[in-house]
Amino acid sequence: MIGHTYRYEMENICRLFLPQEAVKVNEEADGVHAVTTMCKGESQTFLSAELTLGDWRERAEAQVDNALPNYSKECERQLAVLLYTLFVKLFGHPLRWGAVTGVRPVKLLRRMTEQQGEEAAARWMERELLVSREKTALCLDTLREENKLLALSRPDSFSLYLSVPFCPTRCDYCSFVSHTVERAAKLIPDYVDCLCREIELTGEIALQLGLRLETVYMGGGTPTTLSAEQLSRVLGTVARSFDCSHLREYTVEAGRPDTITQEKLGALKEAGVTRVSINPQTLRDTVLEAIGRRHTAEQFWQAFALARRCGLDNINVDLIAGLPGDDYAGFQESLDGVLSLSPESITVHTLAMKRASNLVIHRRAEYDGGREAVRMVDYSGQRLREEGYHPYYLYRQSRAVGNMENVGWAKPGSEGLYNVYIMDETHTILACGAGAVTKLKQPVGEHIERIFNFKFPYEYNRRFEELMQRKQGIRDFYGRFADELPSA
Repeated sequence: MIGHTYRYEMENICRLFLPQEAVKVNEEADGVHAVTTMCKGESQTFLSAELTLGDWRERAEAQVDNALPNYSKECERQLAVLLYTLFVKLFGHPLRWGAVTGVRPVKLLRRMTEQQGEEAAARWMERELLVSREKTALCLDTLREENKLLALSRPDSFSLYLSVPFCPTRCDYCSFVSHTVERAAKLIPDYVDCLCREIELTGEIALQLGLRLETVYMGGGTPTTLSAEQLSRVLGTVARSFDCSHLREYTVEAGRPDTITQEKLGALKEAGVTRVSINPQTLRDTVLEAIGRRHTAEQFWQAFALARRCGLDNINVDLIAGLPGDDYAGFQESLDGVLSLSPESITVHTLAMKRASNLVIHRRAEYDGGREAVRMVDYSGQRLREEGYHPYYLYRQSRAVGNMENVGWAKPGSEGLYNVYIMDETHTILACGAGAVTKLKQPVGEHIERIFNFKFPYEYNRRFEELMQRKQGIRDFYGRFADELPSA
């Protein structure tokens, strides 16, 4: 980097094309070597990018007017686009998402739409970020659905996140801080005690501030690794600690079919849970075994049927495109199988090759499923639209195979509100449990502050009193913005 500080964006452009390679800045040239330069003149800033691999070398240049009101952002964008176009020449093909590197392309499009209108914003995305027409249209469709849900939120709204970071086994693609039950079982009783205490304190603060609870989301990990009694205790603490009279949605991830029992589903139903997620990821047993999930497709069918019998009428199902050992035909079978059950929503993720996952640590050289993943995602969009589902939230992850996206599809009226609110950063998320992050959003404005909980359950249990002091930051934050909250 010469003459600029846009390190994060330049690194991310490199990772679009070389997702598993280490990106080093200001080191000796080795492998693929990129130079990005910014030189500010009297009225114009001159930008250039140069890409080298062995004897192959290409260069691209651009200029930015120094008087632009968004001068710095425009320099960063143009440098990113210059470098992206050189990588396209080197690899011989563009990417569907062009030079977009961020997690939230829909939020970016929303901002541009507010400034320019929908049609002009779509053209900007295609022309200035080189996003394909197909992905721009997907963004627009998602934006329109999201806007209906965002309108429900108020300045005093918030959502509650509950973290249960335990799983039956660790999936090979997972990079979350979660612990297998076999290794962490002895931590769970104390963890539940601490979680309930944190919920009580958080509820006390929310009530004192007059905040309005819109959605609750219990995730992990796999929350249904807890016993039915433990689930009842945690969810009962929520009911006693918060004003739930305005609650629009109550979601629990029952993600692993092998953790689901009638007693646990009964506990969820009794506590007022309105939405559950049952996530096979694939319906091929050989693929499930290959990725470290100790359940079968048959157990998913049984768990889904049991949830219906227990009266749960809003079920989400997750699938992953691009799993090792899977192929296009296998993904088609999995999606068509899930569609035969007519769940209220289906979330299609693209496999992300996270550096902390077992898949990357132990088997990186064995897998490259990008082209297959692209076909799978394309098929999912086509089939889900045919079956009456629409995209209601969308996000992207770094190192996703094929540089594809994750999309939540839902039948009208069955959208997951929490998913939209967390992805759009619509309002405050108060979070409880190990690894949880409270995200405090200015009631009227874009300012955000975070309060981080301890990542690991053993640390969460051991340093719990210290964590309780951190939670007082919620009061401090809203004290600074009290005039933006509705009067009682």
